[in-house]
Amino acid sequence: MKRCVLCKKEIEVDKYFSRKAVCPKCGGDLHICLNCRFYSESSHNKCLEPRAEFQRTRDKANFCDYFVFKEIIVTASVGKEIETAKKRLEELFKK
Repeated sequence: MKRCVLCKKEIEVDKYFSRKAVCPKCGGDLHICLNCRFYSESSHNKCLEPRAEFQRTRDKANFCDYFVFKEIIVTASVGKEIETAKKRLEELFKK
């Protein structure tokens, strides 16, 4: 499932969508760093792809050749897994 990071709505995008593609719900650009699977707030240049060029704006369309639309997998068990992970983390630092 793909979601627009700007409006959080589920969208349908084919494999070869254009750099100029916009979200049908909010009209925001889709070919942006924030929608890419390589985007990472904590990484150098905020990108996990070391060969990618620096992008000044993360919420506007860009020409990055490494862009891959981020897939979001939502299941009922995800919520349980998150809670379990949080409890384990709290227990780890309690001692």
